[in-house]
Amino acid sequence: MRRLPLALAMVASVLAAPLAAGEGMWVPQQLPEIADELRAAGLELPPERLAELTGDPIGAVVALGGCTASFVSPQGLVATNHHCAYGAIQLNSTPERNLMALGFNAATLAEERSAGPNARVFVMDRITEVTAEVRQALRGAADGLARQAAFEDVQRALVAECEREPGYRCTLFSFFGGQTFRLVRQLEIRDVRLVYAPPSSIGNFGGEIDNWMWPRHTGDFTFYRAYVGPDGRPAPYAPENVPFQPRHWLRFAETPLEAGDFVMVAGFPGQTNRYALYEEFRNVADWQFPVVGRHLRQTVALVERASAADPEIAVRYAATVRNWQNAMKNWEGQLTGFARIDAAVRKREGERAVLDWLRAGAPGASGLDAAARREALAAHQRLVAMTLAARALRERDLVFNQIGGTGLLASLRQAYRLTRESAKPDLERAPGFQQRDRVAIEGAQRQLERRYVRGMEIELLAYWLGEYVRLPAAQRVPALDALVGDGSPEAIRAGLAGLYAGTTLEPVEARLALLDRTAAELEAHPDPLLQLVVALFPTWQAIEDAARGRAGENLRDRPAFLAAVQAHRRAQGGAIYPDANLSLRLTFGQVTGYVPRDGVAYTPFTTLEGLAAKATGVTPFDAPQVQLDAIRERRHGRHADAALGSVPVNFLSDLDITGGNSGSPVLDARGRLVGLAFDGNWESVSSNWIFDPAMTRMIAVDSRYMLWVMEQAFPAPRVLAELEAAAR
Repeated sequence: MRRLPLALAMVASVLAAPLAAGEGMWVPQQLPEIADELRAAGLELPPERLAELTGDPIGAVVALGGCTASFVSPQGLVATNHHCAYGAIQLNSTPERNLMALGFNAATLAEERSAGPNARVFVMDRITEVTAEVRQALRGAADGLARQAAFEDVQRALVAECEREPGYRCTLFSFFGGQTFRLVRQLEIRDVRLVYAPPSSIGNFGGEIDNWMWPRHTGDFTFYRAYVGPDGRPAPYAPENVPFQPRHWLRFAETPLEAGDFVMVAGFPGQTNRYALYEEFRNVADWQFPVVGRHLRQTVALVERASAADPEIAVRYAATVRNWQNAMKNWEGQLTGFARIDAAVRKREGERAVLDWLRAGAPGASGLDAAARREALAAHQRLVAMTLAARALRERDLVFNQIGGTGLLASLRQAYRLTRESAKPDLERAPGFQQRDRVAIEGAQRQLERRYVRGMEIELLAYWLGEYVRLPAAQRVPALDALVGDGSPEAIRAGLAGLYAGTTLEPVEARLALLDRTAAELEAHPDPLLQLVVALFPTWQAIEDAARGRAGENLRDRPAFLAAVQAHRRAQGGAIYPDANLSLRLTFGQVTGYVPRDGVAYTPFTTLEGLAAKATGVTPFDAPQVQLDAIRERRHGRHADAALGSVPVNFLSDLDITGGNSGSPVLDARGRLVGLAFDGNWESVSSNWIFDPAMTRMIAVDSRYMLWVMEQAFPAPRVLAELEAAAR
């Protein structure tokens, strides 16, 4: 295991080729290789500084686990999106004091509230090259399942060694489908507290109507604070903990941002699929997005109807519903984008071009010999066959995974799985069920009580059991057949009502007690809901093992075919960078508008006056009256932009981002904070599969609007004073 110098770590296995404007979620250490492009775009910092992952400014960028954030003061103040903190705001809300609606502003350190037992801030520490170790472990595996098991074994061993020093969390990342593996160590801060969140009428202004749309006027920002123990080490929440003191934090820019200016984003994008096969694309475009999207719409409607009658349901399921709404609108946008750019044809023809090129002898392919060409073609055939075979069970897998992922039933499934895994040595347990995961498992059990209502769970399970009865007889199981009776809605609800009436495991302490029992004890437990979990466990395990087998086949075949794709792109002059995978990336470009259709041109900034014009007084355009008064009276203060004649609210740039980038700091040419990324435009979401430089735009909340809100609309004098002091 070889630790890389920070200036060389995570370098992609190929050199970058000429770029499309804005394209590329670049591994940070690739940036010196494209230094000329960076300078031409307007970067004023030495490109080498962006490769220093623990230096300034990149060392201030942190992960939240699904979102990005950044330190903005030496006292551990963290800036991220309002929607990234929505779960923490929801956990601290009640029907009587709904902080999602009211907003939250801690007047003192003592008033800052825990963001929840599973809230985390991950600070970059080091990166280690481990490709040789992983490849050695995979050598000689008999089949896909054995290969995946070998991968999990070496992963656990590498992570255990990496985490030998307490306070760190290590993650093994794969690049280009398994060509390269690198181990990332991050400081894991476990006490995260909510400091400031504007009300949803600011932080979620426009709601789902404006989501993914431009023009946008959303104040999508929130502040956390990272805390550690009195000794400076990461520790769980405790009153005596103290603010973490980062080595680097971002300063708000003093120079106004203008159209055409250079901007860059550092963050942790979740997943793109630009190297996916055509048949994998078809599975998403023809089934996942339209079919699973329809299920999402229907389950959202179930919760919204129940919420209208019960404020408790509205509060407890708010974060869940918002996640579902975001996903389904994203998918709708992707389907629209696929049609606009004829994505299916482009994916098919692009893949065919690589295959024809290989069969023709791959002219101009450096390092791709005849054996590599044959292996790439064979690997492609195997990958396609595996993808097609998995389709036969996709409806079954969806239904069983949704049933097993619902609320209380999911928490009992997790508890039972933990007891089974706990009988094994720690280094032999399934990922997610080692001793290192115990704190997170307990946190999930505790959080459930703020995200569960029995009647709502019964309705959601009734929906999915209604889908279950439509499965072929060979895909059904006795335990669920007994529960659904004759399969009518009435029989399903009656079965569920009896099941939940008999459970004693709704209280959190009762479920936490299960974690220290043995699997045999849980199997003998009389609770009917737990007995259903035990009965369904073999089916869930079979689904998981099939997925693990496919993952193992991918570890063999994907690198071989992607090597051919890379060689072909290099020969054609295309950009080469790894798909997003939650590891740190940078993207850069300019502030710019776009032309979505004939006769329509979008400018890159929105303003306070545009926000006021959009306000109706009705959710989701219910801007607070104090904000509207300040806009009407033109109380712009020091944040007005002379060219705009107002305070900018949101802005566009041609940067390449995706989910996980939410909350990412947007930096100017000198590395100063000018905003927070929070969305893409409607026309860009299909770029997860095929990048479209003409239409892809990132939407960010302007830092000047953040400051204006904290001065005029939802005052936060303590936070403002801290930010001002941090800028000195």
